[in-house]
Amino acid sequence: MEKAASHISVVIPVYRAEECLHELYRRLVSALSTISKDFEILMIEDCGSDRSWDIICELSRQDPRVRGFRFSRNFGQHYGITAGIDNAGGEWVVVMDCDLQDRPEEIPRLYKKAQEGFDVVLALRLERKDSLFKRISSYLFFRLFRYLSGLDYNGDAGNFRIISRKVADCYRKMRENLRLFGALVTWMGFPTAAINVEHAERVGGKSSYTFRKLLHLAVDTIIAYSDKPLRVTVKFGLVISLIAFAFGIYFIVRTIFYNQPVAGWPSLIVSLYFLGGVIISILGIIGIYLGKVFDEVKGRPLYIIADRTDTT
Repeated sequence: MEKAASHISVVIPVYRAEECLHELYRRLVSALSTISKDFEILMIEDCGSDRSWDIICELSRQDPRVRGFRFSRNFGQHYGITAGIDNAGGEWVVVMDCDLQDRPEEIPRLYKKAQEGFDVVLALRLERKDSLFKRISSYLFFRLFRYLSGLDYNGDAGNFRIISRKVADCYRKMRENLRLFGALVTWMGFPTAAINVEHAERVGGKSSYTFRKLLHLAVDTIIAYSDKPLRVTVKFGLVISLIAFAFGIYFIVRTIFYNQPVAGWPSLIVSLYFLGGVIISILGIIGIYLGKVFDEVKGRPLYIIADRTDTT
């Protein structure tokens, strides 16, 4: 249940951020006060096994505009964003990360651009301060994602953006299990603008996105937003069939007109192994899609909130 409406809400998924939460709060209050005194800061703690939740509770006691939510277990960043937007009451909602790479000082610029008539304003990170591995993996992921999903998704934006109440309300209606906040907002198609922002160094800790997690996110996201992998397998199967047909014609001509019989054992075994691998791969892709459908029809909640600071 959301609180009485504020002018602007800031939604921040929190994971192992004990080193930067006080600094984040101080800079947020300073930046938001230039827009309106009527704001709220929603911090969703994703069971990071550090003191983040204690600090959020402390900040909430000092300033009721800070609202804290703690998951019952680790659900993931995009579920934290969903929980925050579900509970945000602002006319405008800002979504940002907790590590201060998204600079709170850019929020007034996002808000000012939104007042020109845009429902969504993205913060483009032109000079990212991430590691080389993360920059390369993100670039490859979003190139592949754009191709397979058909969405014109800008990977330089990340999650940092401001959205109107209209967009937030539409987002709250979208309850699929596989979630990528930016892609869902892009799919809606509301008037969108972008501004260039400075991307800061991470304040403490390191990214929780390992290569394994990035690969898992890539597979889940592509399956959630596209059936193109299935279409690609159909095209691939047709290509294999055409190649096999051409080879068949070649062997027939070679045997009839040139009297050169084909040695059957090696070519047969290689062909069987190759086609067997292709068939198993295609069945695997179909199985993944069926598994995701199974997850959707269960109808389980997207997240579970174990504690919150605004219960009284």
